[in-house]
Amino acid sequence: MQTSAITILAFTFVLGVLVFVHELGHFLAAKRVGIRVLKFQLGFNPTILSVRRGETEYSIGLLPLGGYVKMAGDSPDGELTGAPDEFLSKTKWERFQVLIMGPVMNLLLAVLVLAFVLYRGADVPAYQDQPPVVGSVIPDSPAARADIQAGDRVLTVAGNNVDTWEQLFIAIGSRPNREVSIVLQRGGREIERKLTPIVAPNQSRFEVGDIGVLPDVHPHLTSISPGEPGERAGLKAGDVILAVDGQPITFGTQFREAIAKRPDQPMTLTIARDGVEQTIVATPAKRGSVGLLGVYLADQTVALMPGPMEALGMSVQKNIESAGLIFQTVWGLLTRETSPKQLMGPVAIAQLSGESAQLGWIPLLSLMAAISLNLGLLNLLPIPILDGGHILIMALEGVARRDFSLRVKEKMLIAGFVVLMMLMVTVIYNDLARIAWIENLMPWR
Repeated sequence: MQTSAITILAFTFVLGVLVFVHELGHFLAAKRVGIRVLKFQLGFNPTILSVRRGETEYSIGLLPLGGYVKMAGDSPDGELTGAPDEFLSKTKWERFQVLIMGPVMNLLLAVLVLAFVLYRGADVPAYQDQPPVVGSVIPDSPAARADIQAGDRVLTVAGNNVDTWEQLFIAIGSRPNREVSIVLQRGGREIERKLTPIVAPNQSRFEVGDIGVLPDVHPHLTSISPGEPGERAGLKAGDVILAVDGQPITFGTQFREAIAKRPDQPMTLTIARDGVEQTIVATPAKRGSVGLLGVYLADQTVALMPGPMEALGMSVQKNIESAGLIFQTVWGLLTRETSPKQLMGPVAIAQLSGESAQLGWIPLLSLMAAISLNLGLLNLLPIPILDGGHILIMALEGVARRDFSLRVKEKMLIAGFVVLMMLMVTVIYNDLARIAWIENLMPWR
């Protein structure tokens, strides 16, 4: 199947599930409090499929970019009869339940899907949950220029505590091209360094920051092909690759790149075998235009195999951590600490869906859980036109002990619409700029 077809199908599947679950929350809550639901639609018009069951029309639109639940009497400028089964005839508490259940369903979906992914088991990087003690520093990187050294323990980034390598990468990744203060622990004392993360070369599409520090981990050889240069040089399965020509090796990709760049050129490998450090000289054979040693390797990982309840607990914890990051990103956008170029729109989501689908169901479900969490939380933002905005208006009416006039509500909704349109323009611009041939047409980038 062509990549474009996989992308379209994966995007439609992911977005379809998320929208269905969101609108199902509104639908079930409306039914529960006795509101008459006129229409339940997935996708936007034109309608391609429609069926009526009782008082409700169920339909599917051609454009899979959203959906809606149309309830009787849900708009003050519509036809209101005052019937008890209309939305505006219900108490504020009942209306709140209807509004909140859409985002809540997305949050529940994120937890359940991620729990399923975790329950299936996975190999995660060994360093991910370890304290961020610097193992090596990339030469001429921001960290090297700021005199960050191997053995330094990173304590805070921009005033925020970082307890694991995962937290460090997130804190740095969200602040590209912006000077940040980093507090380190070195030799029992705390020191501060100021530096500016650059855009990671392999993450330029989403402008992820990088300072050039790596954990103290190394790949190991899993097998050696008989008769190949690796075996002739004396390499064995189980050898840990520490460095190439004196340059520390942290990940398997670094070692593969180093081999590929040195066809027919001797390279000095520093390895650890049975805990003893050794030096071996190997010369990659030239195959085509790249070098090959005939070795297979893997990074240091930890097998994750939780039980059902443990997976659910881990999912809740990871979603809470991700929610904190999302709110931090939103606040960073308001304070201009986070680059708006990191925002993604439907085009980028489609690309990620296609890439994840090609890797398998588990990566695709992981992406779905992440997007569902984002959708649920962003819908709770107090922006008129979103669920959170409608809840805010009801809360303000409750404080004022009176309903606002239709004119006031219209102005608030228009303001919310303007904010959303500005956001949409930003994310669509970002999405288009990530497409190489379109970016080439933007001389200002």
